[in-house]
Amino acid sequence: MQINAAIQLLPFGNDEQKYIIIDSAIQLIQKSGLVHLVCPFETVVEGEAHEVYALIENIRTESLKNCSDVIINVKIHAANRDLKIDEKLEKYM
Repeated sequence: MQINAAIQLLPFGNDEQKYIIIDSAIQLIQKSGLVHLVCPFETVVEGEAHEVYALIENIRTESLKNCSDVIINVKIHAANRDLKIDEKLEKYM
């Protein structure tokens, strides 16, 4: 089943490069092949649970190569059916 996850990355310990670190995380999301939507405060992804969790771990690992600490806020919507970002947004389009 597909889940949705909203991922917010907050890097600490390298103020000069915090936006570079965030941009690198977004690039990892883009390269993952998962459906995603970049928003001002977080990026929402859609995919199989194991793929989404692996992506979050990859973001954590790669981000810590360039800063001392990270906070990753994750909101997950799971259900007994596939969840689609488009379904949640269609009435606003």
